[in-house]
Amino acid sequence: MKAIVIHQAGGPEQLKLENVPVPKIKKDWSLVKIKGLGINHSEIFTRKGLSPTVKFPRILGIECVGVIEETTDPEHLPVGQKIVSIMGEMGRDFDGSYAEYVLLPNKQIYPVDTDLDWTTLAALPETYYTAFGSFLNLKINEHDKILVRGGTSGVGIAFLKLVKAKYPNIFIAGTSRSLVKERIMKDAGYDQVIIDQDGELQTKQKFNKILELIGPKTVKNSFKHTSEGGIVCSTGELGNQWYLNNFDPIMDIVPNAYLTSFYSNNVDQDRLNEMLKFVKKYKVDAKPEKVFDLEHVADAHRYLESRHSFGKVVVVED
Repeated sequence: MKAIVIHQAGGPEQLKLENVPVPKIKKDWSLVKIKGLGINHSEIFTRKGLSPTVKFPRILGIECVGVIEETTDPEHLPVGQKIVSIMGEMGRDFDGSYAEYVLLPNKQIYPVDTDLDWTTLAALPETYYTAFGSFLNLKINEHDKILVRGGTSGVGIAFLKLVKAKYPNIFIAGTSRSLVKERIMKDAGYDQVIIDQDGELQTKQKFNKILELIGPKTVKNSFKHTSEGGIVCSTGELGNQWYLNNFDPIMDIVPNAYLTSFYSNNVDQDRLNEMLKFVKKYKVDAKPEKVFDLEHVADAHRYLESRHSFGKVVVVED
């Protein structure tokens, strides 16, 4: 099979297209023929050597959509079944989805019932599932005033599309480090663009729901812009800081407000299918921003790292 293999940490040029053996199934694992996958920032971190537990050579890729090719659980995972797989240690402890086939633990394979095309479905697992879980934890309603901190990211755009599909008249502001992307952000559906400069929002506005995608680096500042009784959901870590520093919950969380979180490893079969039904019911425009094929995964990494990136990047194989 064709696969993208990385032998040593470095730039996108380290992602090499190679012919490798198709994995052989083993007890409690099944073989998936990959139809599509999303490209994620965490894979860029791993490519750069910033995931110390990952050993090279490795086939990266933490998510995929496809069909069961060979199975060790024909009752729940029959051959031909459409599936989604997210996270676990896929692409980290064992080879992942940058390939034509991937061998996965059965417990990490989620059957789905959907008629979405593969390109749209490929955009959903990691990014839209993360956005949907955050949507639920923020308890969004039509009267909310919402801020997406990290508004140009894949999860930020996915969250925007989910919310606006159900509540088209709701107010959502998105942050960016400059106004270069203001027009494209407003075209995507944001009502306002707010500059996020050195971890400080350049506004005095307050919001009752904040999706915090920069992470621990800016959570404290986000609470300065949270209304009493509001909710901040810390979902991303785009600020490359993993822990809250000098954070006093009593003083730094505004009165009667809440801090919650969500991340894509919190996978639940029912929630996953609930998301797919939501996308169909509200006609969510979930098509990705850019589509590449397997041979051009390195170009997909370059695009995602560039200042031009906006929204979800996927790889789709015919």
